[in-house]
Amino acid sequence: QVQLVESGGGLVQTGGSLSLSCTASGITFSTHRLAWYRQAPGKQRELVASITSDNFINYADSVKGRFTISRDNGKNTVHLQMNSLKPEDTAVYFCNAIWNRSYWGQGTQVTVSS
Repeated sequence: QVQLVESGGGLVQTGGSLSLSCTASGITFSTHRLAWYRQAPGKQRELVASITSDNFINYADSVKGRFTISRDNGKNTVHLQMNSLKPEDTAVYFCNAIWNRSYWGQGTQVTVSS
C-alpha cells in the first residue's frame, strides 16, 4: 500500500518561514519524480516545485528564490523549505510522487497572515 504523508504546515505571519516534509512508503522512492502542489480556495491545483530522480529541479515563477525543494532518498522524504512567505502562498499543499503511476498525499494547510 502506497502512502505519502505530509507534515509541517501551519499558520505563519507574512515574511515568515515554514518547512514541509513528505514521507513515502510502499514505493521505490529513488525512481520517482517528486513534487509539491498547492490549491487555494476556489482555484485549481498548481505545481509549486518538482525534483526528478536525478535531481533536476523546477519551480513555479511565483516561488523562485523563496522556496527550496530537496529529497532524501535514504529517508524516503521530500522537503519544501518556504521562506519569505506571502498571504498568496496560503493553500493546501500536496505531495506528489510519479513514476509509472501518480500518488498523492492528503495535503497540509499553510496559512500566511498579513
